[in-house]
Amino acid sequence: MSKVRAAITGVYGYVPDYILTNQELETMVDTSDEWIMSRTGIKERRILKGEGQGTSVMASAAVKGLLEKTGTNAEDIELIICATVTPDMPFPSTANLVSAKVGAVNAFSYDISAACSGFIYALTTGSQFIESGQYKKVIVIGADKMSSIIDYQDRTTCIIFGDGAGAVLLEPTTEEVGILDSIHKSDGNGVEFLKMKAGGSMYPASHETVDNRWHYARQDGATVFKFAVTNMADYAAKIMERNNLTPDDVAWLVPHQANKRIIDATAHRMGLSDDKVMMNISRYGNTTSGTIPLLLWDYESQLNKGDNLVLAAFGGGFTWGAIYTKWAY
Repeated sequence: MSKVRAAITGVYGYVPDYILTNQELETMVDTSDEWIMSRTGIKERRILKGEGQGTSVMASAAVKGLLEKTGTNAEDIELIICATVTPDMPFPSTANLVSAKVGAVNAFSYDISAACSGFIYALTTGSQFIESGQYKKVIVIGADKMSSIIDYQDRTTCIIFGDGAGAVLLEPTTEEVGILDSIHKSDGNGVEFLKMKAGGSMYPASHETVDNRWHYARQDGATVFKFAVTNMADYAAKIMERNNLTPDDVAWLVPHQANKRIIDATAHRMGLSDDKVMMNISRYGNTTSGTIPLLLWDYESQLNKGDNLVLAAFGGGFTWGAIYTKWAY
């Protein structure tokens, strides 16, 4: 009997209309277009504007587009997993809100929080429900409104992040395609180097936490860069080795869009040339959980059935990992 695998059978993305350019950031903090480009590769990023506009707005738009594009009835969706660190509210989950907004009345839904590794964590989790035979239609979302937790007085973070969402449909297949392998890791000792201090049960919102600007993401850039380069690159290479893939076998590296130098280092470690690396960081910046599905959306027309893809990410926590998948359509 053929093994059942989970295959991505559709992808769709959404980014807000408002474009925050490096030139606009120059008027907000002490920075420059040249400084930002040389260190990150980011030219602009999208920002979700408007009162009461949360992550679910973008995630729902991505899911609605996905359902329409794949000709899927919302009532046939059995599970929705949303990877995000910027939920609309502590509860209910953003996935719950998305389910209601798109009419997925028969799905159960929940969020996964793993920072920039969230989407690959969620994709592996969703694939297990397909492989077990429990479900046949699962939607996995990566979505973050990073502008809601970024301090636009902090030039070390405000130049990096943007808002966006992407979603994929997972369905079963017995063909030699789909998600074939994954490796995921985490190390909570990284908390001091990349975190949002307040807003949880340790430091609930108060005058003190607001006055101290603890409700914004903070990072030690040099330390995060060192860990990201090592772990993202090593585990992307490790999944190749585990599956006997040579650089010639890999059609595309699909890397989390944190920093162009990290992406370049990962590709180099894998032995891949630049033309095999998906990249849109210059247009969107780091959308955290949204980067990988947005890449798949942008590059979909260049993908062919059977292409070997390596998805790799590193995020706060620390969290990191890689997925090997054969494109299914």
